[in-house]
Amino acid sequence: MDAQLILENGARFFGKTFGAEKDIVGEIVFTTGMTGYQETLTDPSYAGQIVTMTFPLIGNYGINLEDMEAKHTNLKAFVVREKCDYPSNFRNEMNLDDFLKEQGVVGIEGIDTRAVTKIIREYGTMRACIVSGDPDEAEVKALLSTLDNSHVIMDTTTDQVYTLNRDGKTKVAFIDMGAKDGILRDLIKRDCAVTVYPANIPAAIIEETKPDLVFLSNGPGDPLDAPGTVNTAKALIGKFPVCGICMGHQIIGLALGCKTKKLKFGHHGANHPVKDLMTGNVYITSQNHNYIVSDYTDDVEETFINVNDGTCEGIRHKTLPVQSVQFHPEAAPGPLDTGWLFDRFLKEVL
Repeated sequence: MDAQLILENGARFFGKTFGAEKDIVGEIVFTTGMTGYQETLTDPSYAGQIVTMTFPLIGNYGINLEDMEAKHTNLKAFVVREKCDYPSNFRNEMNLDDFLKEQGVVGIEGIDTRAVTKIIREYGTMRACIVSGDPDEAEVKALLSTLDNSHVIMDTTTDQVYTLNRDGKTKVAFIDMGAKDGILRDLIKRDCAVTVYPANIPAAIIEETKPDLVFLSNGPGDPLDAPGTVNTAKALIGKFPVCGICMGHQIIGLALGCKTKKLKFGHHGANHPVKDLMTGNVYITSQNHNYIVSDYTDDVEETFINVNDGTCEGIRHKTLPVQSVQFHPEAAPGPLDTGWLFDRFLKEVL
């Protein structure tokens, strides 16, 4: 079906939809990963967003359900230059079009994704919509005004408490704000018994279980939309070792008295360099976030920085067992450079 991708700044791009066919509004971002489109599609941190792939051909190795990072997709729409209808891979189970239909996600192809990316880089992340027909400016403005991403954390968190690898030797209380399954896999691989809690869990419930480690996951949106989780983290810090990734890193920063701010167009992709300030080593990392930690308190020190723009990529408390990183060491889809961070996290309790 012929459709338009219309950005908040008025730019219009014409293409054809695939997957689900419906009008949609979301926050548009771009991701620079050359592979890993399935992990991108199923990463809960993209909830509420329209994701533009900068690599021109998407879908060439198909979809393999074993590689899902969540049970279903959470993003609003998927923008590509060209989709592959006939993927070639021995693990392939279905093509991109069929997968998006099954998931109820809108796709649009034939878009000049390089031009879209340049607009986002110049003007910043903005609202956008994908619509059929030719709506006028007033209709587009009305549609864009309906976007509300303040609830995406609660949309993606678990709705019940459950435990994985119950007999593991290290008890981890895992606060899920839209977690990627890769994080859980890496903890279980290290013989952790992981009890997963929803984002709005009160601190008292976790305290009763006396975990060895409290772990805060990644998740979508603005950390300031999760004040309850910040208060939970604040109550647990000093009583238990606390670690976090991505949104969890931002929540920990707020709990320690730091501030957060929104980047112009965020970090999205599997090729972002970060520098370890303890060793001077540079690692290539997978990232997906629009917000960063800033304005550290005297008790907090920076541990990693982004090589491209100098922004914060990791913090730790100077005296308490609290540390977090902004990037994704679980490497789904990759790279594998920083998987050792899970071992560092667990050293706090061993």
